[in-house]
Order: sequence, then C-alpha cells, then structure tokens
Amino acid sequence: MSKQLLTRQRVLELIDQLQVGEAIPPERRLSSDLGISRLTLRAALDDLVRDGYLERRHGSGTFVSEPKIAQELTMTSFTEDMRRRGMQPGSKTLGLEVVPAGARLGRFLHVSPSEPILVAKRLRLADSESMAIETLHVRDALVPGLSAADLEGQSFYDLLRSRYGIVIAGGMQTIEPTVTNEEESEALGTPLHSPAFLFERVTRSERGEIVEFVHSIYRGDRYRLVTDLSARPLPHRPALAVAGQDQLDGRGRPS
Repeated sequence: MSKQLLTRQRVLELIDQLQVGEAIPPERRLSSDLGISRLTLRAALDDLVRDGYLERRHGSGTFVSEPKIAQELTMTSFTEDMRRRGMQPGSKTLGLEVVPAGARLGRFLHVSPSEPILVAKRLRLADSESMAIETLHVRDALVPGLSAADLEGQSFYDLLRSRYGIVIAGGMQTIEPTVTNEEESEALGTPLHSPAFLFERVTRSERGEIVEFVHSIYRGDRYRLVTDLSARPLPHRPALAVAGQDQLDGRGRPS
C-alpha cells in the first residue's frame, strides 16, 4: 500500500472518531503525529475533500463533512429511500402546470405532441435539508385532480397506487455528472456551479404503459452512487434515449 493510501486510511480512522463539523488537527501537527511528510498528508487530505469526507474553510481549517447518502440504483421512490435510512422525507412544490407534450416529451411518454402533460417541479428534502430538484412529467389524463399539496404530503408512487390504481413496475434511467445553474443553486442552497448528478428516468406500469418522465438534479456533495455488480451476463437493454426514441441532449431541460 502506498504512503498516500495508508495516510488516507489513517485519516479516515481519525474522522470516524470526530463529529460532523468538528475540525481535524492542523496539518503540521497531524503530519508529526502520523510520522509522514506534509506533502503526502496534503495529497491524502485533497482526496478526502474531493470524496466529500472533509471540507476546507478558508482561514479556519479542515472539518469533517456531513456524510454522503449512498444512492442505490434501484426502483424506489425518494420518500421510501429516505425513510429506510431513518430520515424524514419532505417535498416543496416549486411549480405545477399542464402543458402540451411537444415533440420531445411526446417521444419519451409515447403520446402525441398535443397530449396534455402535467409538469410538477419539486424540491426534495431529507430532515428539512434540500437534496434534489425533481421535475416530473406525467399524462394529465392519468392523474386527474392531482394538486401541489398532494405531492408535498406523500410519495408520488404511493399516490399513483392508492388513488389511481397505477403500480410502477420498472423503468430505464440515465445518470451523468453536471453542475448546478443559478436557479438550481438558489433552490438547493449551494454555490453556483456546484457538482451535481443529473438523473433522467422513464418508468412503466405493471401493464407495460409508460407512466412518467422524470428529470432530477441531485446534490453532488450529499450523494454517492452505489450499485450491485454481477459476473453473470445480463440481457441487452436499450438506452433511455432509445426507449424515448430521442437522443438525450446533456442538460437539456424539458419545457
């Protein structure tokens, strides 16, 4: 094991003994305590800052960060995921409107461009802290009477099942790194151009019909992605772009 990796491991052991927001010892003292050079220590600390374990505050020192949430790549709702982690989920509806699907959304949802689509933008919260901005697109005919208050009070998937008799069975999702724009930064309470994850997902019901297209921006400083790997070959699955018969255009925002 290299000196940098060994140093990283020892600093992680130190972090485990500290509380979130607590400062680690100054670099001069830490390098002396660990018996390593300042250069090796600085490289290890840089890695831990990039990975979200530590944060540097100009003029103050280096502090233990809030741990990131391990986001498993499974078909669960945000509400269900947060409750499973012992956190209190919440939502704030930022906008709710019905618009024509247009060409792009029509291809994703398998409807005509003139089909009325309900577009709901929500700020997703965990223990009252902003985590993500989610923009939901669903055929208005599938969710008659859906209100902003409905979306703030419970999981959308639970609502689909209990009120509309629609059970989500699966879907296709793409993920890519991005940075927040001015609007997203303001809503999430993060600096402009903060690291983030862009999720785009199309889901289908048990009957095989397309139910929703979701565009989400998750805070990069609070999330890390986790997936279960298997050595067994899996059947080929088309990309989300193929499922929607449209090439995703990076950070393209549905109108």
